[in-house]
Amino acid sequence: MAVKGKIRKISGPVVTAENVSGLEMHELVMVGQDELIGEVVRVEGDAATIQVYEDTVGLRPGEKVEGSGMPLAVELGPGLLMGIFDGVQRPLEVIQSLTGDFIKRGIKTPALPRDKDWHFVPLLKKGDVVSGGEIMGTVQETSIFQHRCLVPPNIKGKVEFIAKEGDYKIEETVCRVSTGKGTVELKLYHRWPVREPRPYVERLEPSEPLITGQRIIDTFFPVAKGGAVAIPGGFGTGKTITSHQLAAWSDAEVIVYIGCGERGNEMTEVLLTFPEWKDPKSGRPLMERTVLIANTSNMPVSAREASVYTGITIAEYFRDMGYNVAIMADSTSRWAEALREISGRLEEMPAEEGYPSYLSSRLGEFYERAGRVKTLNGSVGSVTLIGAVSPPGGDFSEPVTVHTKRFVRCFWALDSSLASMRHYPAINWLTSYSEYTDYVESWWNKLTSNKWRFQTLKAMEILKREDELKEVIRLVGSEALPEHEKLVLETARLLREGFLQQNAYDPIDTYSSPEKQFKLLSVILSFHEMASNAISKGVPASRIVSMPMLADLAKLRMSVENERINEMDKFQEILSTEIKRIMEAKS
Repeated sequence: MAVKGKIRKISGPVVTAENVSGLEMHELVMVGQDELIGEVVRVEGDAATIQVYEDTVGLRPGEKVEGSGMPLAVELGPGLLMGIFDGVQRPLEVIQSLTGDFIKRGIKTPALPRDKDWHFVPLLKKGDVVSGGEIMGTVQETSIFQHRCLVPPNIKGKVEFIAKEGDYKIEETVCRVSTGKGTVELKLYHRWPVREPRPYVERLEPSEPLITGQRIIDTFFPVAKGGAVAIPGGFGTGKTITSHQLAAWSDAEVIVYIGCGERGNEMTEVLLTFPEWKDPKSGRPLMERTVLIANTSNMPVSAREASVYTGITIAEYFRDMGYNVAIMADSTSRWAEALREISGRLEEMPAEEGYPSYLSSRLGEFYERAGRVKTLNGSVGSVTLIGAVSPPGGDFSEPVTVHTKRFVRCFWALDSSLASMRHYPAINWLTSYSEYTDYVESWWNKLTSNKWRFQTLKAMEILKREDELKEVIRLVGSEALPEHEKLVLETARLLREGFLQQNAYDPIDTYSSPEKQFKLLSVILSFHEMASNAISKGVPASRIVSMPMLADLAKLRMSVENERINEMDKFQEILSTEIKRIMEAKS
């Protein structure tokens, strides 16, 4: 029986209810005459504190509060892909058709469409013994994605009935399982609490890189499938466009994009551009394998706090089907600010910079849900979590950035000075790092004949040496440098402009295949080696640096397509011939 009480106190999105003994922590409740959605966050005797996920303006003490008997949960089934939801999984397109451009309070609509038919192909038969996580059948959800309908994780028993192949609505029963406690009817969807991680058999080591097509990421700071990444950066450094590129070009099979507390115009860009982008593998719209969760900065702050849990739960569901999922959370700083505001309303003791003392543990709980796992049905799936961080003023010593670094193993630090120079991606190669390099090295070695690690270390050595030489140049000028150091400066420039820099709007340069990335890096380092040999034999560095071909080398990234990388071999031969000619002219 549902617990019923009444409102005693209202403080923004936080409501205190009385006469509600029996309510449980994290239970979903309906607040007020409009039945606003809320969640229990504190229980004291017969009183409970509730955070409401909708606007509480006009709510009054004495109005009713009613429990639902279940926690905040999401619907998981066909219809998720191509969906645009708010932070508590309400479908925004459906709400717009009902209420117009603004969400009215108390509106309720199911997350997944109830009137749509899905063609179900059963994989079980009567008499089969099944347990949670097994695939009971498939649905072709979009033209490029097969949805594997799962037995809920907490169900185990013998199949009494399985539907024949045909078209079904998600509320129709497609399977009945006899358990020790009775018969359970299974539909094409089930619900799962957002704050409870979905179970799996075991966590596996990451072994394969998430290929993003962004050279500085894949080559220098790779992330493995199932890894966790932070992208910190101040205003205007390119966090959102980097997240867009990763969503569009990464080789994950499913994308979950969370716009958590971002400005409305940024989310508008996402909502307009994602349906237009083409999936690089299939040529179909990218939305056919994407779920969008939009919770802008003007939406209720408590729904923002819930949005990341909604997103990660949906990602885990696709992982349990055996797919590789990439989730972009933009930005976790706005989520942390929501925690801070709610904590203040709850009158909790603040910690550093006003954030609650449990900020670190909440971040840890979130990032720990990333991983590559063996699922309950024996397949292997992964969730790669990419969280953007927006430190005020670009200060990486603020609490959210500092605590996030404890739980991620890959750190792509965006630099304001690089962004102001129009260097994209503005990832600083001196302050960024990746601990997944050892895990993905074998994958790269198969592709590059065991040369990948040597090439990347050599390139980073040159870039670090350039940074050291900047101090010398400020004191004595570049002309006073030895000839081989002048070559280091030129090679570093080629690495920066011809490799690290990438044009997201150029049809060729927006995505580089792993083969092209390695070949391009090899050409630049081969030039450095040949030029070093020439300088050691007396050729002035100025003669090498003034070669007209170097301008073409810096533009090679935009002139050679991924399918024609053999042209780089021809370019390298011509470059070698030119350097030999200079050496012969010197002698």
